[in-house]
Amino acid sequence: MAIIISFLLFLLFFVVIGVLSSLKNKHTTDDYLLAGQNVKPWLVALSAVATNNSGYMFIGMIGYTYTMGISSVWMMIGWVLGDLLASGFIHKRLRIASARENVLSFSSVLSNWHGTDFKWLRLLGGLITIGFLGAYAAAQLNAGSKALHVLFGWDYSLGAIIGAAMVLLYCFSGGIRASIWTDAAQSFVMIFAMGLLLYKSVDITGGFSAFVQALNSVSPSFLSIVPSGLQIAGSIGLGLFIAGWVFAGFGVVGQPHIMVRFMTMDNPNNMGRVRFWYYLWYISFYILTIGTGLAARVLLPEASSFDAELAMPTLAQQILPEALVGLILAGLFAATMSTADSQILSCTASITNDFPIIENNASYLLTKFSTVFVTVTALAIALSGNDSVFSLVMIAWSALASGFAPLLTVYALGGKVSEKTGILMMLSGIIAMLAWRQLGLSETMYEAAPGIVAGFLPFFLSMIFKKRLA
Repeated sequence: MAIIISFLLFLLFFVVIGVLSSLKNKHTTDDYLLAGQNVKPWLVALSAVATNNSGYMFIGMIGYTYTMGISSVWMMIGWVLGDLLASGFIHKRLRIASARENVLSFSSVLSNWHGTDFKWLRLLGGLITIGFLGAYAAAQLNAGSKALHVLFGWDYSLGAIIGAAMVLLYCFSGGIRASIWTDAAQSFVMIFAMGLLLYKSVDITGGFSAFVQALNSVSPSFLSIVPSGLQIAGSIGLGLFIAGWVFAGFGVVGQPHIMVRFMTMDNPNNMGRVRFWYYLWYISFYILTIGTGLAARVLLPEASSFDAELAMPTLAQQILPEALVGLILAGLFAATMSTADSQILSCTASITNDFPIIENNASYLLTKFSTVFVTVTALAIALSGNDSVFSLVMIAWSALASGFAPLLTVYALGGKVSEKTGILMMLSGIIAMLAWRQLGLSETMYEAAPGIVAGFLPFFLSMIFKKRLA
């Protein structure tokens, strides 16, 4: 009973914060989707981190570390490096372009970057956003369902329904401002919950030295820095493996639900402050996640007897008092909701801004009811899907990165493309990513890498063709 009370109290806390944000609501579409582009740097940073560190981090990444061991650290290193590289020249320019062109959706920025009006490119971008972010949001709701199933024995569908209802309640009230405010609160709960679980795990094991010894005894390769199962052995295989995750990190710029956070920033010149808080929080999350995955393998050694993606809630149930188990579950739910709400609002922006039939008739009320439609659709996908959280997130992330990152990079570096070239860039990236995955090559290199590279090809070919004609 204490678990349920603690859990519900934290969920109520998040809902109250989200609803209170409506006190600053200006009841306009611009305010609903971009918070008037007046959000403080620390809030932008914490919201972006919470959005990025989703159910994938609490469920998928912990399960991945539980299975793979310490070699999962390469995913953190590659992802952070790629993300950091992109943030150095893209995020600030995205914020400037969105304000200059007075647009409200990520796809609209790409179609209007140089004052153009690429309607077909905007429509394609909107379809990509809705299709893949809808599945992504469903994966977050699915992550929460898994935790509730383990802790309470409830049906898998119940967690998804609770999460969807909460997200809808505060997003409908305050739009992206509610999402950002709750993200900030959720990020504190998430990092405290993860830190508490890791600390308690190491303490139970007998301290840090005993913890390391226990890890050594798991298997000969568990603490090996070289991932097992690489299709290409040696340094070349490891290099390709790491490079894939660097591309995945760079692919953050292709994630509408994350990049829209930087579009809400109050002043583009504050990007340095945003970056400081973002990476401080982001790296801390990753370290705690990997540590918790390792701790779960020590204290829950029966690797073949349960779903590795359920390691965190299972571990919490075994080693923490009931009230703190409720906190851990609230942290996990915070992770899923902080991403799902962002994705739902990004889909809302696409529906009301990227489709020619709707864009000129998208009233504030229609925008809010689009949020209801997207939430219900994501819930339906979550209730019908059986894929793992990790798998769903990786596919959606790769597709968005491959479809959007190359074009945004070209724009940020001052390049210009025709509408046809932009469309080819989007389609080439996604098709190459899907083909790479279908061929079973993802174990060699994460599919976002060939997808992003393929996305640049139409641009380079168009440049070569122009020079030959000159």
